[in-house]
Amino acid sequence: MPGRSTMHTLTLRIAVIMLCATGRLGSHQAAPSPRPYRPGIDVLDYALSLDLPDSGNRIEGRAVLTVRRTARTDTLVLDLVRLRVDSVLVDEHATGFGRDSATVRIPLPAGSSDTLTIAVRYGGPVTDGLIIQNDSAWGWTAFADNWPNRARHWIPSVDHPSDKATVSWTVRAPSRLTVIANGARLGEASVSGSNPPRTVTRWRMNEPIPVYLMVIAAAPLYEYDLGDTACGLALVGRCVHQWAYVESRMQDFLPGPFRSAADIVSYFASLVGPFPYEKLAHLESSTRFGGMENATAIFYAQQPFRKRTMTDRVVAHETAHQWFGDAVTETEWSHLWLSEGFATYLEALWTRTSAGDSAFRAEMEEMRRAVLSSQVVAERPVIDTAEQNLMALLNENSYQKGGFVLHMLRTTLGDSAFFRGLRRYYDRYRNGNALSDDFRRELEAASGTPLGWFFDQWLRRPGFPELTKSWTYDAAARRVILSITQAARFGSYRFPLTIDIKTGAGGRVRTRVHVSAQTITRVTLDPPLDTAPTELVFDPDVELLARVVAR
Repeated sequence: MPGRSTMHTLTLRIAVIMLCATGRLGSHQAAPSPRPYRPGIDVLDYALSLDLPDSGNRIEGRAVLTVRRTARTDTLVLDLVRLRVDSVLVDEHATGFGRDSATVRIPLPAGSSDTLTIAVRYGGPVTDGLIIQNDSAWGWTAFADNWPNRARHWIPSVDHPSDKATVSWTVRAPSRLTVIANGARLGEASVSGSNPPRTVTRWRMNEPIPVYLMVIAAAPLYEYDLGDTACGLALVGRCVHQWAYVESRMQDFLPGPFRSAADIVSYFASLVGPFPYEKLAHLESSTRFGGMENATAIFYAQQPFRKRTMTDRVVAHETAHQWFGDAVTETEWSHLWLSEGFATYLEALWTRTSAGDSAFRAEMEEMRRAVLSSQVVAERPVIDTAEQNLMALLNENSYQKGGFVLHMLRTTLGDSAFFRGLRRYYDRYRNGNALSDDFRRELEAASGTPLGWFFDQWLRRPGFPELTKSWTYDAAARRVILSITQAARFGSYRFPLTIDIKTGAGGRVRTRVHVSAQTITRVTLDPPLDTAPTELVFDPDVELLARVVAR
């Protein structure tokens, strides 16, 4: 695997002493299937029409949903917070509906396993999801900011990651604004008789995405054409055309961090599989996050642009989400690491290819420090089914620990099996949803290695190994005796551990020890050494998520 030493590997004679075992792992139990968010309902397509104001935050909209019933159900429940609902049509017939502050309840005709068209006309002041504001530099702007379930503040929808659909946008806005949305731009036209001038812009996304990724931007944007990229590595068309959009006064900053955008897409496509969509736009925007990975239209926070501190690391992270999070979406939020952990690790792999192995190891060390110092990691598992505050899932478990778990999977399985499994996972679940056990099964199929124990100990329990190391040199036997003790706080873990042995002659040899999920492991190293080592360096390539101290 990359970064491994080419030095001679020692033969080992391993003796494991099992004392006071803690944290013993039982046989892997398959996780129960999650309950559907809206049982019997699958939205296939959204056709969304919006009228944006010249000022203020009042919108008028019409949403036409193509809905498939997958089981017998007599009511469609749509998420829509507070906005006024004027009318509902079911297959073009006016229909009564129920309304509360958070949902619209629409009665459906008798039947099952059929497809219906639902049209909702609605409007009113928007207070979240579509962020409308007057900026001192830009003037009036609107940027969607839906994660995790805030699209319901402006789109009548089944607002859950498990329900993915295609989407088209028809947006009427002041002509001074550029409108960007998901997918491909179909065209623009002036609205006749409008004063001040207004323009209608149409976009279409033909690949299914969750509602939280369905976005528009309306702002006076400067367009920088990054050109065709990743040619031969795209699923839709031959190349991935990319653009960057910023406020006019920032145009001299470009291409800036997006100078790497072409290489980032090409690199990830070579690792994982073809880029899943028809284009990729990068926008300076108003978002509460550092970046938001909206499918084909990534929104980045404006302050790093204005301070000119924006780097290609965040571009790599958000671009990685186009594969994981967007094309392959976690079925439930409790499996958020399948999105954020994957993007975090792919970002680190981009650092390795762009800046070298030393920079990569430094980034993995930074990631590990964040995990070891995190209170949430110490208290909660990565797959956190108990956390109901979705914003609280944006933590070191989902990002850094999730990313480091992928790193350990790669070092455990080797590059060939790991990336083969990753590509299988992407290919099988692209444009769909997945859970952690789906990823596990693809890795097992690619490697021939059972991994239930690995997923259980690293993803379904809090914490990490806390190790105390010591070693002695037996001069008579000319052997190094290594002792590793695991603390009781988080229980015992099973893992491989790489050790570099520095000899008195200035040489270095590398060996790999397999530590059992027991309190104490003792290992005798062969072959014999004529003199005592000067030092044992534990985990020199930053491959183990553990706290290691010397006795």
